[in-house]
Amino acid sequence: MPDLGPAPSRATIRAEASRLRALFEAAGAQAVETAILQPADVLLDLYGEDIRARAYVTSDPLKGEQMLRPDFTVPVVQMHMESGAEPARYTYSGEVFRRQEDDSRRASEYMQVGYEIMGGAAPADADAEVFALIQGILAPLGLRAATGDIGILMAAVDGLRTSEARKAALRRHIWRPRRFRALIDRFSGRAPVPPSRVALLEATDPIADAGPLIGLRSAAEIEARIDALRADAEAAPIAEGEVDLLGAVLNVRETCPYALERLRDIAVDMPAINAAVAALSARLDALDARGVDVSALPFEASYGRAQMEYYDGFVFGFTSDAHPDLPTVASGGRYDALTRRLGGGREIPAVGGVIRPGLVAWLGGMT
Repeated sequence: MPDLGPAPSRATIRAEASRLRALFEAAGAQAVETAILQPADVLLDLYGEDIRARAYVTSDPLKGEQMLRPDFTVPVVQMHMESGAEPARYTYSGEVFRRQEDDSRRASEYMQVGYEIMGGAAPADADAEVFALIQGILAPLGLRAATGDIGILMAAVDGLRTSEARKAALRRHIWRPRRFRALIDRFSGRAPVPPSRVALLEATDPIADAGPLIGLRSAAEIEARIDALRADAEAAPIAEGEVDLLGAVLNVRETCPYALERLRDIAVDMPAINAAVAALSARLDALDARGVDVSALPFEASYGRAQMEYYDGFVFGFTSDAHPDLPTVASGGRYDALTRRLGGGREIPAVGGVIRPGLVAWLGGMT
């Protein structure tokens, strides 16, 4: 944590976690527990090898590779999808573990308390319930709220007139803004194809020219990858007008009513986002019905892209303007696609959020 005074004791943090969980239970949530050690194969399948840079990994002689729990959402979704019970509300509390390679001041172990809603026929109402509940709990701290919607960006990508392979690549890197921008520049012809790739594609027999095979990939896998790269090289560039519209979506940063108006204007020329924009409108109505002042609520189309990679719809976070060096105090969002990944193809609506009780106790002690 930044040096803003003495951090609360572990006993104080656990007491705050118990208080928060009791509030979620009072809202109708069932308290659940998850194992601290989680199977690594599930997390690797979801996030790829990138997760190794953020998680503590160990090996068990019987259970194979394991990870110290990096979050609660994945095991809670697994539990729910296996039980088949819906709709349901869950709450939990406990430690999560995150490796910190770049900033030694950031905690590698800290408490989370969460609230998840799974199932139900009204996603906009569930989004509003989670946000309004967490906003109300945190109100005494005077935090700044931020909201966004990854679903609008996904819809914009899906509406591009380009190959399905290129759309899949863009969807995969939505949570990596620099890589996403590099792909857009290459797919639109704004940036050249790397010389190493040009040489590979122009080779008569790339595998024979490369020498002996080294590594885990077979010759057939390498050939399939080269065929995919050749198909990509032959695809027509994404039109400049579509790139500009995508940029316009990414640049939306207003209070919610003005953001909605701007997105509706963009949707005239990019009808693929119409359904996602309508979902935003329904969510704002639901938030207003719960007493949230949407006229002052910020909306940023790019919000959450750098740290919320399983979310695919509404996203939100709460931070302290008075202490900008602090991590996000609470965050959450919608993750319908995650339920499909963990449910063997069966998808249900799901939304949730987490609060860091250590930060709540710390900020509460300073106010």
